[in-house]
Amino acid sequence: MPETRPYNFSAGPAAIPDEVLRQAADEMLDWHGSGIGVMEMSHRGSHFGSIISQAESDLRELWAVPSDYAVLFMQGGALAHNALVPLNLSRGAKADYVLTGSWSRKSRNEAARYCDVQVAADNADAPGSIPPRAAWRLRDDAQYLHYCVNETIDGVEFAAPPADVGVPLVADVSSMVLSRPFEVAAHGCLYAGAQKNVGPAGLTLVIVRRDLLGHALPACPSALDYSVVAANGSMFNTPPTYAIYIAGLVFQWLKRQREGALGGIEAVAARNAAKAALLYDCIDTSALYVNRVDAACRSRMNVPFHLRDENLNAAFLDGAQSRGLLQLKGHKSVGGMRASIYNAMPLAGVRALVDYMRAFERDPVGAQRAECAS
Repeated sequence: MPETRPYNFSAGPAAIPDEVLRQAADEMLDWHGSGIGVMEMSHRGSHFGSIISQAESDLRELWAVPSDYAVLFMQGGALAHNALVPLNLSRGAKADYVLTGSWSRKSRNEAARYCDVQVAADNADAPGSIPPRAAWRLRDDAQYLHYCVNETIDGVEFAAPPADVGVPLVADVSSMVLSRPFEVAAHGCLYAGAQKNVGPAGLTLVIVRRDLLGHALPACPSALDYSVVAANGSMFNTPPTYAIYIAGLVFQWLKRQREGALGGIEAVAARNAAKAALLYDCIDTSALYVNRVDAACRSRMNVPFHLRDENLNAAFLDGAQSRGLLQLKGHKSVGGMRASIYNAMPLAGVRALVDYMRAFERDPVGAQRAECAS
């Protein structure tokens, strides 16, 4: 067992850095001498004003967000923004969607309720891959092209934004946000549920180029109109204050990260690459485990894998649980296993998982007995 807490491989809500949780606990009853906790603060007051202002500043610094982009702290999760993106950006006209897994398909299906959606590319015939860029069907008069940078369920990730698409790019970045440097300026809009790499469920980040604002469909509620939210500093209605506070602590934690000569997001990216390489190497050199994603587009955040003998699934999960390796069961739609190794997962956690996987492959029964005996 880990000396402190178990290792949480949940796909979301996911692990939050211990350091952040301890700080939040210390400040629970009294934030910076104010006499009240963040959950009790008025979102209109100066205390919370300083929290949200610092959070926005740190996010802009971490991901090099240009000044002509608005940063919005909203609610609804990425699933709600599958509707809010076309409500705000499609003008009721055309939008193209690239389908690489479960989440981009959900995005396409929801958008089709509000505009003319065309599937620009689809990996249905080759799951676990990204269709070659030369085969995409793009419309010059589309209002935007949507893609999911990292498919949480399917484990497919774009290494870089699609190039030369001719229209604004819109990206769901929920499961890779702040995991590596990213070309924000290559996009018209990014959105992300916070509960994977940023903080607790309840907060959605939206980064949108200001020239795209102001064209929401009449059916779009005022509180969900990106231009209204931007004009009111994310406070047209009461924002998810505590989730924003935790996100702000995570941003500060990210800025403090160091890996050799690297700092901040670059340090985090190097660590994430090392974690993913370690886990994929274990899978690829195994006779028991298999990952079915094209090596060219494997996710560094969500690693799905199957046991070739699925009769061993229950034993594998029981043994993992006994070792403090939690939430490894794969999504119900695809089965198997999934290890989500977001920023808060330390390299030690991935090493512990790999050690267990190798022990289980050598002797499934013995691996469990050894742990029980300890």
